[in-house]
Amino acid sequence: MEPRLGHPMARRKLHDKYFKQAKREGYLARSAYKLIELDDRRRLLRPGDTVLDLGCAPGSWLQVAAQRVGPRGRVVGIDLNPVAGSFGPNVRTIVGDFTEIDPADLLDDGRPANVVLSDMAPKTSGHGDHFHSVRLCERIVATLPVLLRPGGSLVMKVFEGEAFPPLLAEVRVLFRDVKTIKPRATREMSRETYITAKRYRPPREQETGDNSESGGRGAKHTPGKGSAS
Repeated sequence: MEPRLGHPMARRKLHDKYFKQAKREGYLARSAYKLIELDDRRRLLRPGDTVLDLGCAPGSWLQVAAQRVGPRGRVVGIDLNPVAGSFGPNVRTIVGDFTEIDPADLLDDGRPANVVLSDMAPKTSGHGDHFHSVRLCERIVATLPVLLRPGGSLVMKVFEGEAFPPLLAEVRVLFRDVKTIKPRATREMSRETYITAKRYRPPREQETGDNSESGGRGAKHTPGKGSAS
């Protein structure tokens, strides 16, 4: 049986080495080490990149992304809850729902991002959490033509289950390089995994047979207007 939050075993699991390391190193949450490992293994974030972090609270991924893109890069985060943290001038946060906000409000200078990140998860209830997680990821994928540049990269968390393979197949159609990774900082009993995808091919490029490589840098793109939902 899973221990209650007040139980000593639960406290030991919550206050593991990554929790303590985050406290020592100034990260807002242990989840920072998930993105660090994902980026170390996949080279997703590069100096000067524009990064969009969907569901950015509590802010640890904003911290990691800002460090890795450097002062020439930009990081924009959005979450339903305010983010209580001190970030550099290259980080901007928005309170809102990414499925309802005008995509133009998420884009700096109207230019889509080089990288879209999501560590979002639905509120867990023990009933249908996997399906809620997959649906959330599907909504992210649906916004990519507006939010992500051709050649760009995607990282998103998903709970594994029967609806996971079709989601993964959908991502593989849109990206040339897709891998799933379960970072070491993920809790042992968690069903979460991360889809990491590189070299985005928007649907319009596939329709026109445009296989040019932009690498997500300097690609010409005019974002759409209206709801991202």
